[in-house]
Amino acid sequence: MTESTQPNPRHRLSPLTCDAPGLRQSIRDALVRVVGKDPDLATPRDWLHAVSFAIRERIIERRVVTRRQFAEEDVKRVYYLSMEYLIGRMLEANLRNMGIFEVTQQALQDLGVDFREIARLEEDAALGNGGLGRLAACILESMATQGYPGYGYGIRYEYGMFQQHIEHFRQVEHPDNWLRYGNPWEFPRPEKTFPVRFYGYVVEHHRPDGETSCNWENGEEVLAMAYDYPTAGYERRNVNNLRLWAAKATRDFDLRYFNEGDYIRAVADKNESETISMVLYPNDATAIGKELRLKQEYFFVSASLQDIFDRHRQLEYPIEELADKAAIQLNDTHPAIAVAECMRLLLDEHRIPWDQAWTITQNLFSYTNHTLMPEALETWPVALMERVLPRHMGIIYRINHEFIEEVRHRFPGEHEFFRRLSIIDEEHGRRVRMAHLAVIGSHRVNGVAALHTSLLKQTLFADFSRVWPERFVNVTNGVTPRLWMIQANPGLTELIDSRIGSDWKFDLDRLKQFAPYASDEATREAFRAVKLRNKERLAALVHKRTGLAIRPDVMYDVQIKRIHEYKRQLLKLLHVIELYQRIRDGEDVLPRVVLFAGKAAPGYQRAKDIIAVINEVADIVNHDPAMGDRLKCVFFPNYEVSSATIIIPAADLSEQISTAGFEASGTGNMKLAMNGALTIGTLDGANIEIRDAVGTENIFIFGMTADRVSAHRAQGIPPGAHLDSHPRLRSMVEALRDGFFSNGGRHLHAEIARYLLEEDPFFVLADYAAYSDACAQADRLYQDAEAWSEAALLNVARMSHFSIDRTVREYAENIWNVLPEPVPPPCPESNKNDG
Repeated sequence: MTESTQPNPRHRLSPLTCDAPGLRQSIRDALVRVVGKDPDLATPRDWLHAVSFAIRERIIERRVVTRRQFAEEDVKRVYYLSMEYLIGRMLEANLRNMGIFEVTQQALQDLGVDFREIARLEEDAALGNGGLGRLAACILESMATQGYPGYGYGIRYEYGMFQQHIEHFRQVEHPDNWLRYGNPWEFPRPEKTFPVRFYGYVVEHHRPDGETSCNWENGEEVLAMAYDYPTAGYERRNVNNLRLWAAKATRDFDLRYFNEGDYIRAVADKNESETISMVLYPNDATAIGKELRLKQEYFFVSASLQDIFDRHRQLEYPIEELADKAAIQLNDTHPAIAVAECMRLLLDEHRIPWDQAWTITQNLFSYTNHTLMPEALETWPVALMERVLPRHMGIIYRINHEFIEEVRHRFPGEHEFFRRLSIIDEEHGRRVRMAHLAVIGSHRVNGVAALHTSLLKQTLFADFSRVWPERFVNVTNGVTPRLWMIQANPGLTELIDSRIGSDWKFDLDRLKQFAPYASDEATREAFRAVKLRNKERLAALVHKRTGLAIRPDVMYDVQIKRIHEYKRQLLKLLHVIELYQRIRDGEDVLPRVVLFAGKAAPGYQRAKDIIAVINEVADIVNHDPAMGDRLKCVFFPNYEVSSATIIIPAADLSEQISTAGFEASGTGNMKLAMNGALTIGTLDGANIEIRDAVGTENIFIFGMTADRVSAHRAQGIPPGAHLDSHPRLRSMVEALRDGFFSNGGRHLHAEIARYLLEEDPFFVLADYAAYSDACAQADRLYQDAEAWSEAALLNVARMSHFSIDRTVREYAENIWNVLPEPVPPPCPESNKNDG
């Protein structure tokens, strides 16, 4: 059956029941017939898989209905290409989105199974690392919720990034074998397997029509096999699809080598091919690592585009109409090679003339930029590209030539301008600038916060903005309230429901109706009770994960994000040292728990050193009897989506303290504010828009602006000159330098102190006095429980702008040009058993 075929009446689905008896029977049947276990002998994990299979049946039923409607209505489809999808655990999210959370709990209870016990056993899907992957997951869920025809594409990583352990205070990476028990949510699709070529050479042929055709020959091939993850909309019948690719060898096993006794060589092809989808972001500190990462990116892009082209063919559309029927969003620069791959398919496989192929490509693609740091934009050595992807390098050369000729015609004589615009960077060892390829090959380029987009146009892409000012637009990030409020914080959800009803779950703008209740004493008291329960839940998790006991009745001050110099975990750590010294000196300090969480990239030594110093400082703080329960410092290991859903609802103070001008947007700031944490932050990323939404009196803003950071850098003021800007700053840095907090790693602390005093590229010392003052302001407000609760509730009520649903609508209207296609409920006759 092709995508366009009308459904055969003989293939009409018999709706599965979604009441407790029906679910109970389905779960029991799945346990026996799919998991293969006797209910009397089943383990909790067996029951987890059984309930997952039973729910999966109901989701895929809706997926079939959704696919059929999309085919019948001739919709334009959106394809989202991302290296990461941080989807977390899927059981509870799917149950809530299907509207059967409570009834499934009841069905399991009837079977003598504790839902919470089995839900805890589910592995977080190790398909992402940070905000990039979480945004992608939110966008897919929102597209399904709002009825947009959306498809995600990525890689099915066998081991994810890594499991973070803290050993002797340092991060140690362990394989994240998240698939070791299987994954009941995925559908292997061996019939959806595409060849992906590397290396080889290009043979040109001159055709009678004057065009040159190219054949990419020889080289190596791997196979990309699809695994599907249906994505259900929240209490809607729409189910979209996330398709992930796993690398397979064209030949798994060589019997000849095996019979000769060369057992390793017999499976060498299989082992080499499958490394491509083994690990997220392989360490690119070596030449081999760089090559593997390039192959990984092209692998998923090529498979995805072949699949998109194949679906277009099955729908019986002319290839010339591809951009009318599809929109492809590049999530950051990792999939930017898709521009060249699309041209290859159009030119070589479909024999479309160059100019027409380029028009199709530009109209098809749009590109989301997620960073203002030039060093974070991917570039590849030309020599590596020519060897691994020779056909694409030839296409990139021609794209670049024609683009520069167009610019030369419009801006004659501006040779330095042409050099800066070129896809090929000739000044740093001849490298291919992938962000340039993405900008040139897309019809829209968006930033992810108002400040970020403005800075993109003024700095990183200023030259491109001069060429195409209309190409650049802003789409501020958002987060899904379904996960980050309804699922993560049921107590707050119930409180909101009790005041304004439940319609806000489908339209977050209605949350504004909750704002008047911030001045209601009973609501504030109820909010504090919810927050306390959330803190008790987090305290239990911290004790289980780290062995540290923390009080639930103090301020919870959290910084939870990827470890990076510009995110300034060192700024927060200096504040911990300040509080420690003040308590030791007998000062009255507001009791608090400071919680850090986040991973450092395996090859990022400075970030790993920061983790080690945080843990060594925490060890001294937590074991000093003088601290009592007034100050605890926690580094929470292996931060992931499931732990975030417990940390975020418990937080009081949200640390968003990156150096202004470096954070593109952030989404943790949004999740925390939605759950009633007050933000302390710089005027960076989406913090600016959060300030405008919640009011300056309900947020703690400090530090240099992006313009002041640039001016400060230009002045060249030595970092050590700021030591006297705060009464304690000198003694705090000296304590680090002298190894007061070290546990055998004094040289590391001395190096961090030297780094701050002599380099400090992200202005930790320059901003410290202002930061300390903002922390003191937060402490004063926290001591007034009524005033703090009012500010927290206003944060909750005023965060509707940061719903991912608004984000997706803006993409749909301003970039993709697609319309929602909600699947209607079934007719009454067929709906009686369809829950």
